Amino acid sequence: MRKRGFEILPSFAKRDIQLPQRGTAASAGYDLAAAEDVEIAPGAMALMPTGLKAYLPPDEVLVVAIRSSLALRRGLTLANGLGVIDADYYGPGDAGHIQVPLRNVGDTTVRITKGERIAQGIFLPYLTVDGDTAGEGVVREGGFGSTGRT
Repeated sequence: MRKRGFEILPSFAKRDIQLPQRGTAASAGYDLAAAEDVEIAPGAMALMPTGLKAYLPPDEVLVVAIRSSLALRRGLTLANGLGVIDADYYGPGDAGHIQVPLRNVGDTTVRITKGERIAQGIFLPYLTVDGDTAGEGVVREGGFGSTGRT
């Protein structure tokens, strides 16, 4: 039985996308790579597709953090500070596409090339408070940024 992992989206199946790997045995994060070439002008943001989705148990979250080398050497930040992929973001077909919102805080255009590692995904358990009944009977509708949208 599958517990947690990554899948390549059907629409990216023939685009030579690689499943994320950890760099070393002690690495916490799985390297997420860009699925296409993108240029980010100074002061601009870009939503970087990965061509991936993640499946995980309902009591876990996939946290997405920028690779420190992009921040230090290239002036990129994660536009939302830290990405949170909930277990119910996963869905059929292309539902659940992990996209990484990057902002260029530098003064030159940054080019990200397909296959370049841009972020790390870390699977973590989380806790809830006593009596929490959030979402009972509610099914997620929508994709990126859809939690709580009405």
